[in-house]
Formats: sequence, structure tokens, C-alpha cells
Amino acid sequence: MSIVISARGLCKRYGKQNVLDHVDFDIKRGSIVGLIGPNGSGKTTTLKAMLGLLPFEGALSVLGLDPRTERDQLMRQICFIADVAILPQWLRIGDAIDFIEGVHPNFDRAKAQRYLDHTKLKPAMKVSQLSKGMVVQLHLALVMAIDAKLLVLDEPTLGLDILFRKQFYANLLGDYFDDNKTIVITTHQVEEVEQMLSDLLFIRDGKIVLSASMDEVGQRFTEVQVMPDRLAAAQALGPVDERALFGKTVLLFDGVPRAQLEPLGEVRTPEISDLFVATMKGTYA
Repeated sequence: MSIVISARGLCKRYGKQNVLDHVDFDIKRGSIVGLIGPNGSGKTTTLKAMLGLLPFEGALSVLGLDPRTERDQLMRQICFIADVAILPQWLRIGDAIDFIEGVHPNFDRAKAQRYLDHTKLKPAMKVSQLSKGMVVQLHLALVMAIDAKLLVLDEPTLGLDILFRKQFYANLLGDYFDDNKTIVITTHQVEEVEQMLSDLLFIRDGKIVLSASMDEVGQRFTEVQVMPDRLAAAQALGPVDERALFGKTVLLFDGVPRAQLEPLGEVRTPEISDLFVATMKGTYA
């Protein structure tokens, strides 16, 4: 499987602050990658570097191109949905479709219209008349109709209710994604994307603190709800996190064989949200 995005020593400074601090990672074609971190961790800066929207230091290759010097060529192969509506309020839906058709060589108008036919969006409606959820639907219709190799989503469902969020991800997987496309997504609603992700990148204070496939996560990390009389023995194995849950102790282990942990209590694979919280402990101190 070929590498779509490769970063080596990626750095970005604002004054004396290191927003990205020598970041290294690879993203493979056909993957759905969750770039997850707390506010101010460097997520959006990383995405902007990928899109050629800001200068940076280090090496970054996206689809074999340098975003700093080959952005025009790169943007023909990338789609981007941000966390805020960027469409002018006076723009009509039909005009938006006309515009994209006129400027993007890989836009399929019929495909966009097929998606819109399943919504309440009409060509004569202005952006000012649309709810936030409807604006996201319009963005998705325009994006899914472009034959792009890379889709970048920065908090795409922020502020949407649960029905719109579930519809967004269902449409994304059902109508857009295939093995030749790659999706990079940032979100605070980790539990909603956990089942669709193939890979994880946890970022904290401008550094990648976890880079793993979901299969690797399942093999590496184990949670144990420890029986009280086995707590000391479990702690001796070096858990990476410890938390209380309904009066019981839950320990998180990295790399300890399950067979060694099973006699200590109830064993399970941690949810990504729990793994994230454990990794980011102290961030808000």
C-alpha cells in the first residue's frame, strides 16, 4: 500500500511557541485516519500544512507533491471540509454547483445532484436560508462529486445534532470512500468515528504521541477491571493509566500479553475515547 502523506521533522513556530515540534508520520492510501488531540495540540496546523495554507519547516509530501511549491497541482486532487461554513450567505445552491463545475476539472454535476435529491436542498435556496446541518449537506454533496484522492475533514460535524452527524458519516462511507481514496479527519467526538477509522494519530503539544493502526491498538492496549485482591499484582506490571469506575479500579496496559492479565480481572480492548483520555492526562492541568 503506497504512502499518500509523509512528514519528517515537520515544524511550525509562532513566535517562541512550537505548534508542531519535529513531527513524523506516514499515511497510507485507502486509510481513514483520525488525527486526534485536545485544543491547541497542533491538529489544524498539521492539516493546513498538508493543504499548503501556511509555511513550515521540515519535509512534507502529500500525494507525492510539496504543498509549499506545488499547491496548485495538489489542490486538484484534494477536497477539504472545515469546521465553519465558508460559503457566502448570498450564494444560491445552484450557483455553487455551477461554480464548482466551472473551476474543478474532476467535478461530476450529476453525482452532486443525485446526493442533493435525497435532501431538502433546492437550487434556488440561498446559503443564508440554510441551517448549519444543511450547509454541511451542501459541502458534502460538492465534495463527494469531485474525484479527489484525498479528503481532509477538520471537525466537519461540529455543532450538528446527532441525526445529522450519523447521516454525514454514513454518506461519507457509502457514497464517497473506496480503496483508492484516503480520508484524514479531526474530531472531538471520537466515539462517533471509532468504528470507521483504520488508523490513529494522537497529537499532544505539537508532538505525535501515538501512531498506530486500529489492529495494532487492539493488540497493544488492554484494559483490566481489577479484582481488589489482585490490585497490587496488577500495578506491579506497570500500567500506563489507572482510573476508578463505579468504585472499581481499571488499569490500562501497553504491550502486556492478555494471557498474563486475564487472571487479574475482567479484560477488554479499550475504547478510543478512553485511550485518548489516558494519553492526554495532564494536558489541561
